[in-house]
Amino acid sequence: MGNVNRKEILDILHGYNQDDVTIATLGSHTSLHILNGAKEEGFKTAVVCEKGREVPYQRFKVADEFIMVDKFSDIVNDEVQEQLRDMNSVVVPHGSFVAYAGLDRIENDFNVPMFGNRDILRWESERDLERKLMIKSGIRIPNKYKEESEIDRTVMVKFPGARGGRGYFVASSPDEYQEKIDSMLKRNWIGDEDVDKAHIEEYVSGCNYCVHFFYSALKDEVEVMGMDSRYESNIDGLVRIPAKDQLDMGMDPSYVITGNHPVVMRESLLPQVFDIGDNLVEAAKDLVPPGMNGPFCLQSLVNDNLEVIVFEMSARIDGGTNTFMHTSAYSYLLFGEFMSMGRRISREIKTGIGENNLDAIIT
Repeated sequence: MGNVNRKEILDILHGYNQDDVTIATLGSHTSLHILNGAKEEGFKTAVVCEKGREVPYQRFKVADEFIMVDKFSDIVNDEVQEQLRDMNSVVVPHGSFVAYAGLDRIENDFNVPMFGNRDILRWESERDLERKLMIKSGIRIPNKYKEESEIDRTVMVKFPGARGGRGYFVASSPDEYQEKIDSMLKRNWIGDEDVDKAHIEEYVSGCNYCVHFFYSALKDEVEVMGMDSRYESNIDGLVRIPAKDQLDMGMDPSYVITGNHPVVMRESLLPQVFDIGDNLVEAAKDLVPPGMNGPFCLQSLVNDNLEVIVFEMSARIDGGTNTFMHTSAYSYLLFGEFMSMGRRISREIKTGIGENNLDAIIT
């Protein structure tokens, strides 16, 4: 862990009235269903919200308390942290929290109890660490190219951090790679520091399945909670245009995620899914203890050989879980009741309180 001392976090947690815990998060990403799930499990809720963006949380009535800030990154300010601690808050991290607060501040300065393993958040943001974890897991992943000069087939180029697909592009040669990099630099879509960290990997053709897992440290069990696929702009619009017209338009495809839709996978593929989840959890325990604590997502493609190939990981709740704010086919099979990922998180916290074992799931 960074400069945030685990003993100090647990001391703060032990000072809480655990009969009066508040579930808190940043007002973005998956916060609507995180907060709604917390209320379903009987918790008080709080949202740290940027001024002007509070309307959904008011209208959907998911937040009991509002901490208004000028900008999202203010969540790591001392006065905001103090307000959160005063509410006996456990903070649930998500993609926007990581992006706006910043990993360095989360690791070094954010002295509020958080659900899950704060150390593992860096492993999803840094491509080399992400790849190291997946290789140790024995998961089938796309081949990686060290240099653009090695490009000998179609590749996908990605940049660090939680970007929601922004800036990703496809290239088939070193010249095409450089041409697209130059274009993106000229438009200020990326900076020189991004180019140095560009991740070039084999382009795998297949159907997209983002699989949402939950690892219960209290039960030592991996749960498949749901699946989604993504709507990406403008690639999903382009595929509806005949190929000859695409060439005439000269439009560059982009992969910015604008929405999600729920999917189910053919049942014969589910053994692969469970193996992948189990193997990743075991590898994470070794590489970044205590490992995958709570929700995580593996973004995958299934090719025509019916092989599940994982190309990206989220080491916390993923935006695609918004497709089952009520329940999914898989979470209903597991629980026999409506169970969103947000509610599953709060169920785990509630169980931890009831078993006097909240320390096991908080960092």
